[in-house]
Amino acid sequence: MSPDIIYVVTQKVWWFLVVLGVLVTFHEFGHFIVARWAGVKVLKFSLGFGPRLLSRQIGDTEYVVSAIPLGGYVKMFGEDVGDVASTEEREQSFVHKPLWKRTLIVAAGPGFNFLLSYLIFSAWLATGSPLPIPTFAELSPTIDAIKADSPADKAGLQVGDRIITINEQDVPTRSSVYAAIAESRGRSLIVEVRRGDALKAFVVTPTLYAPDDLKNPVYVIGIEEAPPLVTSVMPDTPAERAGLADGDRILAIQGDQIHTWGQMTKIVRAHPNEPLTTQVEREATTITLTITPEPHEVTEEGHTTVIGKIGIMGPGRSVVRASSPFTAVVQGVKATWGWSELTVVGIYKMITGDIALNNLGGPLMIASASGTAAERGIPDVMFFVAILSINLGILNLLPIPILDGGHLFFFACEAVLGRPLAERQREVAQQVGIVLLFGIMIFAFFNDIQRMLQ
Repeated sequence: MSPDIIYVVTQKVWWFLVVLGVLVTFHEFGHFIVARWAGVKVLKFSLGFGPRLLSRQIGDTEYVVSAIPLGGYVKMFGEDVGDVASTEEREQSFVHKPLWKRTLIVAAGPGFNFLLSYLIFSAWLATGSPLPIPTFAELSPTIDAIKADSPADKAGLQVGDRIITINEQDVPTRSSVYAAIAESRGRSLIVEVRRGDALKAFVVTPTLYAPDDLKNPVYVIGIEEAPPLVTSVMPDTPAERAGLADGDRILAIQGDQIHTWGQMTKIVRAHPNEPLTTQVEREATTITLTITPEPHEVTEEGHTTVIGKIGIMGPGRSVVRASSPFTAVVQGVKATWGWSELTVVGIYKMITGDIALNNLGGPLMIASASGTAAERGIPDVMFFVAILSINLGILNLLPIPILDGGHLFFFACEAVLGRPLAERQREVAQQVGIVLLFGIMIFAFFNDIQRMLQ
């Protein structure tokens, strides 16, 4: 195994453990702190499962770090009625607490995941940086418009078609569609779409967006018209220092006409620390700015390169801003809600089949994404933690036995019936939940392996 591969694997494993450690600690701390507040004795606070690596007894609680880092748990006294004998023990027993207290204890885990995301988003916004909140309308690879006489039009594609694959490769988002077209270099593509209940395949041959601009070739099929329009300028960046403003449209860089966002990005990335003469359209007036892209080191598969960035966002993203640290407290709620809504809709679309199940990721995908975020810097790692924390919180609220959502479902039944479910009913439900959860984990792991092989 080459040193480069060892470096990449080691880095990704390390950041996987860091990211997962933060998420699990915050989640389990939610259960722990609310249980203590409710007067329940906590016997064990464990990060990970399986054989213990480290442990320490402090008061009534044993704090443990275990060998398998894929989760954690809080063991409370009196989780079963049979554990409790005396009146004194009943006072510290989980099962003897009122229903509303048990509900709060269980809900605190996912709740603290949302709290972690909120704190990260608020801190991000307090620095003045805009925060993107995609929607499925913006991300979905559904064709909204087709340019007349374009390759897409001539091939037979229609507005409303949802692109499923390109050359048998899944394209779950618009950006992945555009990337596949850009990388075609003009070669014909087999585009599979869902039209109503039917799947249809078309052969589409991309063409150059601007045939006279061979220096920066951009291939299109007539469905991707993302303009070089600036929707947000980040504070203390080359773009802000040069005078670029929200709403500006990039017309040319170094004399080269700019037609799309991707074309502009390609030029900026290729010229770190080089002043770029940029023509901009602002309120029907053309102005000229000089923007010097900031150098940023990026590491991809062990190889480090320097690219240029100027600090702007473009079309296709909803953006949240905060004018001060005080408004960031409020806008952080909006950002958390927006990303939570996106996650819920995504899960629903997977269940209904609108999104392919092979988009489900497991630990290998998380490890890879953690490493990639780390290559871009700590802010990107924190942003990734926030998104993943929302995902963890929502997944734990699903009504699957053995998850927090399953316990909350049992409590809801107890509230309706006026008594807990019978022990046998709970045991059967737990067994079904274990099978279901392991099935999901195996499927996600299989998807990870498939991605690696591809």
